[in-house]
Amino acid sequence: MLSKLFRSRTQVAAPAAPTVPDGTVVWAVGDIHGRLDLLQPLVEAIVADLCDAAATRKVVIFLGDYIDRGPDSRGVLKLLAGLSTAEGVEWRFLKGNHEQAMLGFLDDPAAGAKWCEYGGDSALRSYGLRVPDLTHRTEAWARVAADLRHKLTAREMEFLENLELSVTVGDYFFSHAGARPGVALDRQSPEDLMWIRRPFIESTAAFDRVVIHGHTPTREVHVDGRRIGIDTKAYESGILTGLRLQGRERTLVSARLRPDGPGDAHQIQREALLNPGDNRSALAEPA
Repeated sequence: MLSKLFRSRTQVAAPAAPTVPDGTVVWAVGDIHGRLDLLQPLVEAIVADLCDAAATRKVVIFLGDYIDRGPDSRGVLKLLAGLSTAEGVEWRFLKGNHEQAMLGFLDDPAAGAKWCEYGGDSALRSYGLRVPDLTHRTEAWARVAADLRHKLTAREMEFLENLELSVTVGDYFFSHAGARPGVALDRQSPEDLMWIRRPFIESTAAFDRVVIHGHTPTREVHVDGRRIGIDTKAYESGILTGLRLQGRERTLVSARLRPDGPGDAHQIQREALLNPGDNRSALAEPA
């Protein structure tokens, strides 16, 4: 069951505070990684919020890595691919490195062993498939790839094949992994948008927009003057984070397991953005 949607209207004190255009509400959702149980209540909360919002443009941007590691990649893809444009919501879906790996496996089954090293085996299980016994045999992986392609619906394949690499709204730039310092945001390579980590995370060079990204998980949302990272490692932490933007307001809302409830009980909980000078997040292990 869901608790009431709480909101934290905390404004981040920063020079030339970034904003989205008047009449626009934007939501961004961090890496899901097969956690359908967390995605469902967060999407419900977002839809309820947007139904009540007095805005002429309502945008929801999913930052990629919908699959792998968590238990229900199949359910996540089905939900996302079936989202309705009713109520005037503009759904935007970015491609993460895990979606790229899945598509790469479908095109070249020899890539299966590498994909499964970082979570593809969980995605296969959600489709009733498993890693072949003879992992060194390409023909064994080819059978698995053929089975997976058969189980993916036409809508799910269309969804995967039409994922975007980036979205820009107002003073914000959205991508899965981040962006390469020293390169204009409109000239970033697909590889960097999906895979970059340390050169982006460890740099202090700012872009002309604030970059909102996932890919590099942290216990808490990272916010500073150049980037906001909202991958809170949902597949392990049980916390899926969303970020709401309206004007200069920035609101964090997370779906998480209820510590005092049964295993399928969840809540939508408010979070406060940290000020840049009070950031406590740290570089985490590869995603």
